[in-house]
Amino acid sequence: MPRTDNDSWDITESVGATALGVAAARAAETESENPIINDPFARVFVDAAGPGMWTVMANPALAAQLADSEPDARARMQVMVDFMAVRTVFFDEFFLNAADAGVRQVVILAAGLDSRAWRLPWPAGTTVYELDQPKVLEFKSTTMQQRGARPAASLVSIPVDLRQDWPKALQQKGFDPTKPTAWSAEGLLRYLPASAQDVLFERIHALSAQGSWVAANAPGKDFLNPERVARQREQMNRLRTAAARMLKTEVPNLEELWYPEERTDVADWLTDHGWDASVTTLEEMLARYRRGVSDENLIPPTVLVSAHRSSG
Repeated sequence: MPRTDNDSWDITESVGATALGVAAARAAETESENPIINDPFARVFVDAAGPGMWTVMANPALAAQLADSEPDARARMQVMVDFMAVRTVFFDEFFLNAADAGVRQVVILAAGLDSRAWRLPWPAGTTVYELDQPKVLEFKSTTMQQRGARPAASLVSIPVDLRQDWPKALQQKGFDPTKPTAWSAEGLLRYLPASAQDVLFERIHALSAQGSWVAANAPGKDFLNPERVARQREQMNRLRTAAARMLKTEVPNLEELWYPEERTDVADWLTDHGWDASVTTLEEMLARYRRGVSDENLIPPTVLVSAHRSSG
């Protein structure tokens, strides 16, 4: 179902289902032979949600079955796992570096099934604010409570749509804009209209004291190339059709959830507003961790941006 201005979702619906797909990829990486991440909660979320497309990603037997019926499936699922693995490493390192620099206030925008509040070694006195749709945060909170998991930092959950006045909701929950903050926008920007992306960073900037940090992954150059888009759409449609047939259920079309629009370059915007920004491509991250890709067309054009506000 295409997006609308005021749409909302449960964890198994629309954008919520993408969070389960990401968790499934983290579970697959964690349980692989040579993992570069360790997320013990990813499998917990996937199992708690029940069957769906995410089940295939996290279940080797189902993944093999899908690959038998759709030859491209194995390569595409492995790319998804590798992508999420190196992206997870990038944001893990970002938060740990910010903590080492003395930041004790963390904001995870569109937190989804991010488990960093539970699994990262946060220094004493750290507060982690998680913002997302109410039903998504409710699912995560309930699942973690049933697991008996305790956050490693002071956790504040803020059920709010990021298209609404989330800065007000954040400050009402104790956020202090005079203190340095580490912000993350992981797996978020493509699900926002281009204009909403600009507003998001304007709000982050307005709430960021000197010494703050921010990280995001963003569409890279050529992400709107018509030939690339057509190839990816054709590959995804074949995979989605095969998965729906195997699971005997509807599989959402992820492309209907994205906003394929020209966007402001995140690193340029941050630099223009006084942040010291750096950019790493997805290809560079994959190469750093020796993750090869058999078909370059499978890699979504992606950049990973991190920045530090030392002045301004």
